[in-house]
Amino acid sequence: MKTACIFPGQGAQKVGMGKDLYENFSIAKRVFDEVDQALNQKLSKLIFEGPDEELMLTENAQPALMTCSIAILKVVEHKLNKKLENFCSYVAGHSLGEFTALTAARSISLMDCARILKIRGKEMQKAVPVGQGAMIALLGANIELATEIADAAGCDVANDNAPSQQVLSGKTEAIENAIRIAQDKGYKVIKLSVSAPFHSRLMKPVQEKLAEALNDVKISHPVVPLISNVTAQETSFSSIKTNLITQVVDTVRWCDSIKHLKNLGVKRIAEIGPGTVYTNLNKRIDPSINTITSMDLLSPDLEVL
Repeated sequence: MKTACIFPGQGAQKVGMGKDLYENFSIAKRVFDEVDQALNQKLSKLIFEGPDEELMLTENAQPALMTCSIAILKVVEHKLNKKLENFCSYVAGHSLGEFTALTAARSISLMDCARILKIRGKEMQKAVPVGQGAMIALLGANIELATEIADAAGCDVANDNAPSQQVLSGKTEAIENAIRIAQDKGYKVIKLSVSAPFHSRLMKPVQEKLAEALNDVKISHPVVPLISNVTAQETSFSSIKTNLITQVVDTVRWCDSIKHLKNLGVKRIAEIGPGTVYTNLNKRIDPSINTITSMDLLSPDLEVL
């Protein structure tokens, strides 16, 4: 059975994630310790103890979530006694999860990834002053209708998460316009508690800084093919860096990415991270795909991968 491993984006983090693995598996502890060293910060203490409002800061949340996801993967590999490429056919990640996926596939080193995500998070927060940008979840529409609403309102489609769930992002006044348009059409809107309008044209200043940072990073051929969330296709080695830079402002094409994995023959998708957000989204995208979580992967009852 072809299996893909997917890695979550910002928002899946929570205080205490990964602490049990840190305390019980030396291979997981090593991941947290290496990231602390790379950042010259006790990120592990913040992850395990909080406070929540500090962990939620973009510059902390992004490397924290990556760290926890990679620690989980290392324990899964240990439990299965297999490397990723021996039980996984493809990897993919939602937004920052794409960096995690590349680290999992040994294309970017753990310490380099932590440093890059710290920079990415800082620059994303700096790009738009607090209060001048916003994001909303649009429920009940589809990607075509979401695009129409975004165009009319002057904002962008940040995420296409599921057939009836898109996220819009942009200047506060543009998002207010989008809310009015969507509600007039009968769609439900939920304001998201975010610190910046991610995956919108307002993130353009981040691209230059991210490109500079990536120039100092060695990128190797991934041991497992990556499905880019910018193209929703398998990424060529030569386009890895370009796609990482592009995705800061582009739509996360999650729906299309999962559909493409199915077209490639994937029958099972494993979410490697501290939650089940993407497992639930994937069930809505295509219920025929067997979706499992990290806890399932660590279960002794799991069918052999």
